[in-house]
Amino acid sequence: MVASTPADRRKSANALPPTPDADDAAIQAFIDATWAESGLARSSLDSYRRDLEGYARWREGRGGGLAGADRAALFEYLASRARAGYSARSNARLLSSLRAFFAHRVRRGDRSDDPTALLDPPKLPRSLPKALAESQIDALLDAPDVDSPLGLRDRAMLELMYACGLRVSELVHLPATAVNLRQGVLRVMGKGSKERLVPLGEEAQHWLERYLAQSRQALAGKRSVAALFVGAGGAPPSRQQFWQIVKRYAGAAGIDPAKVSPHGLRHSFATHLLNRGADLRALQMLLGHSSLSTTQIYTLVAREQLKQLHAKHHPRG
Repeated sequence: MVASTPADRRKSANALPPTPDADDAAIQAFIDATWAESGLARSSLDSYRRDLEGYARWREGRGGGLAGADRAALFEYLASRARAGYSARSNARLLSSLRAFFAHRVRRGDRSDDPTALLDPPKLPRSLPKALAESQIDALLDAPDVDSPLGLRDRAMLELMYACGLRVSELVHLPATAVNLRQGVLRVMGKGSKERLVPLGEEAQHWLERYLAQSRQALAGKRSVAALFVGAGGAPPSRQQFWQIVKRYAGAAGIDPAKVSPHGLRHSFATHLLNRGADLRALQMLLGHSSLSTTQIYTLVAREQLKQLHAKHHPRG
């Protein structure tokens, strides 16, 4: 069970108005069931909670609640958000949260109908993942000062993320036991607690070996730590800290930091593999995608890059 109480969630002095108690209980029951059934990450559960509590607070001021909402009330809320300037992507995510919540209520027998059934999600513009050029990746990976313990750690983290196509949450939460240097593979726990094995590659393995031999213990000190990557004092870097690490080295490498993110390394991994002839099904397994349709977006990236290359260099482009 995901331990959480209304008091815990309202302890901030700048907290939003409290969620009605009845809705708070219904939301918590949904969060607990979703965690037990799907094993979603804390960040995903927190996103569900924020969406549902936001609607519950809005609805309370209009004489209703979340659990008993009808289609008209949900439509009114979505429309009010659109007028307030919320993006289509944000509203689509909200509708997804509401769908999951009311499906749970129907399964439990708390409702006989699903008020989200006839609500259409907003149309989303198709955005292609941003991948770096291979030369930019080389410059980024070369940016850390590998003569310092933190620089060597950063080089190993960047190499591993690009070599294995990891999500940033997967990278920072890797335990030391996930690495098998003898076999050259990494055991990754992905979304929904799905495990996959990813080859390390020679470069990533080389920098991991150097980090483990020269840097990790120096950073951890006498502490016994389970995390693969640690900072000074033994604590692993957070997702936000790694985001800043990537931005800093992007600037040092002459790349616009605004155009680089940790997820961009994952996109680059996928795009570069496809450009060199990788099989789409194999790429799906390496990325840990549950659906092939999610992986297929990278074929559009590769195709778009080929079109740009043709337009730039072909005499009749």
